[in-house]
Amino acid sequence: MPIILGLDPSLSCTGWGVIRAEGSRITHIANGEVKTSPRAPMAERLADLHRVIAGVIAQHRPERAACEEVFVNKNPQSTLKLSQARGAVLAACGAVGLPVEEHAARAVKKAVVGTGAADKSQVQAMLRILLPGVEPAGADAADALAVAIADAHLGRELRR
Repeated sequence: MPIILGLDPSLSCTGWGVIRAEGSRITHIANGEVKTSPRAPMAERLADLHRVIAGVIAQHRPERAACEEVFVNKNPQSTLKLSQARGAVLAACGAVGLPVEEHAARAVKKAVVGTGAADKSQVQAMLRILLPGVEPAGADAADALAVAIADAHLGRELRR
């Protein structure tokens, strides 16, 4: 019964979601978002991300984490900020020895919806089916839950 932490890092709003995977059954544990102030210094924003995600890990004690692979934006500054946010949340995982799997966005969408070309509304509709009654804290939390669910499915495939 692995507990999986899904992460959707962003400097402005990082989503996180925690699920339990029992075979093909997925159970919601918790989800949330970490918003940082654009007026705060970069080091403070990254420290906030690290601190909150470290707290989520300490509270829910996942066996592993999953994160979307970084993608290159057209704007290099956006890619750099995304990479720094990813570094902060991955460091929180690494600090406690939590293994992290990385999945391409298309693989996450395919695992959750059935097609890698799914849009956000299709992913959110499938989350309502897979996790009935669960209300994600926001779009980024929903994406993080999707990453965790995809990891549960993809992890089974990899261990066969």
